[in-house]
Amino acid sequence: MWARKPYNCERCGSDFVSCTALKHHFQQKHLGKVHCEKCGQEVLREKLQDHSKSIHDRSTMETHKLNWENLEERNIKNMATKISQTCRMCSRHFGTILSRENHEIQEHHFTASKRAQMSTGFSPHNMLECKGPQELQRFADKKIHPASGSQHAACVAEVGALLQLIQGCFPVPASRVIQGGSYVKGTDTQGRSEIDIVLLSDLFANVNPCKKQLREGLEALRENLKRTSHGNRILMGKRTPLSLRFNFLCTESLHSHSFEIMAYYDVLGPTPSTDLKLHLYRKLHLCNDSDEAQLCALALLPYQVDFVKASVSRVKELIRLMMHWFKTSFASTTEENKPFILDPVNPTINVCDTCNAWDEVAHVARRSLLKPLFSRVRAEPPWLFTNDW
Repeated sequence: MWARKPYNCERCGSDFVSCTALKHHFQQKHLGKVHCEKCGQEVLREKLQDHSKSIHDRSTMETHKLNWENLEERNIKNMATKISQTCRMCSRHFGTILSRENHEIQEHHFTASKRAQMSTGFSPHNMLECKGPQELQRFADKKIHPASGSQHAACVAEVGALLQLIQGCFPVPASRVIQGGSYVKGTDTQGRSEIDIVLLSDLFANVNPCKKQLREGLEALRENLKRTSHGNRILMGKRTPLSLRFNFLCTESLHSHSFEIMAYYDVLGPTPSTDLKLHLYRKLHLCNDSDEAQLCALALLPYQVDFVKASVSRVKELIRLMMHWFKTSFASTTEENKPFILDPVNPTINVCDTCNAWDEVAHVARRSLLKPLFSRVRAEPPWLFTNDW
């Protein structure tokens, strides 16, 4: 049987199974509306002038009132807008999200069905197949939670010994060592455990001449680690300019930990003042050097760890479940479908590098809500899903 060709809305890219459905959609969503040239939003033609006055004129006035206290909100909006206006196929930049979406539809035929196809990839062993909270708990205990008991104790001992080895192999004396990652935060899973190490040294106090020293120091650390007794269990990753990455096989190679090691000087110190923290955020916001911004942001790692550690256990469980959902429900990550997640401590950083894929995330979320795990869950505000999202 020939597949039925979907009817595509040229205005928003949605697909429909019939011409009648497409016509009804257009009458309900787009008829009588025009696009605002400033933001791309669809508004009724007769209300376009009111929209411009109430939204854009007010925004212009509020721009002069911005101060450093709402820096996080400003950065979130600026970064999300900048990334979301880049084509997911050819990386061409546009002035509005609407123009980007129209370009994707017309030039790349990036319709709703294509978006759904490229974003969804449910694996057979997925927590969404559980049929209730008890079954989900058993699934999490067996498939998601990290090892406990003697295996966990052995793991802690091996990781601790490796951390001491790293400090000893680093060619520059470290005044302080900061640890982070899911392993330290308590959100690691059976198949995913990250350990971030920041080696702080006063010798790197000036960023411009120290970049070469940083690279040389990390390269020396790489070679020194390979020559140790742990070298046969360290699988070095791809070289990067500012970090050393490798996987460490732990507890008789039953599992591994992903390490990322960076070095810099102690920008904030162990007990920074509020003014010093504010100065760092201002510096990150105004910094035009991505390397320098990345290095300065290392000082925020302890606050990232504290942010998660201070959360109740159910929040950490939710983080683990979300990581498993992302790993087992989405198609393989490509340049076109990377999600966008801002660091809650440093909103100038997108954890997922580049993003314009919230619509793909929403599609997978809709499909996930149809799975057995949510079959008996009542949809109530604020969790009630509607097409107006």
